[in-house]
Amino acid sequence: MTTHLYLIRHGEAYANTEDIIGGVAGCRGLTPAGRRQAKQLRRRLERGAIAADALYSSTLPRARETAGIVAPALHVPIQYDAALQELCEGVADGMRRRDARRQYPALKTVHTRVFTPVAPGGESWASVQLRVSGALERIIASNLERRIVVICHGGVIQASFVHLMRLLPQLRSSNSFEVGHTALTHRYQHVRRDGRVVWYLGAHNDDRHLHGLEEGSGVA
Repeated sequence: MTTHLYLIRHGEAYANTEDIIGGVAGCRGLTPAGRRQAKQLRRRLERGAIAADALYSSTLPRARETAGIVAPALHVPIQYDAALQELCEGVADGMRRRDARRQYPALKTVHTRVFTPVAPGGESWASVQLRVSGALERIIASNLERRIVVICHGGVIQASFVHLMRLLPQLRSSNSFEVGHTALTHRYQHVRRDGRVVWYLGAHNDDRHLHGLEEGSGVA
């Protein structure tokens, strides 16, 4: 039997377009463009693009809002999980990005100095990797042979590659698995006869529902 894992990045957020670090304190949810993107995704899901047995969402406002828009198309309740959040910037959360980077230079080297926390009370990339890996293992183990949809962040999807491919967090210093707003990454799992768990990549950065829409930039 097969376990399907669909990871979907949130729509464009004010955290992507404003000079504010958008964690728990700074995130103001989706922009109007981000809501349009999420509605386009919902229309695609209503046409049967994927089916879901379980729906999880990060607790940050931009992910919660995206999940709320698309959930009616999936017909399952949303389960919110704080372990699916983007990297926590600690005391830098809510600050102007340019000011925070001057005060906390580690924000500029998060992907090269992967074991250094970005600011007091914040995480390093390695700690994000550990947190996300644990969350994915828990979610998958609770939903074997089911179809799992996760509304999350670019960093979570990046971490999923490192985790499922059993790579080291230092990979982020030289490689990146970029994903656009509301884009879909699909993996499906088989267990071979020798007992090994094998994951296949069915799709990555699949945003065909956005064709014709304008999108902003950003990675959070």
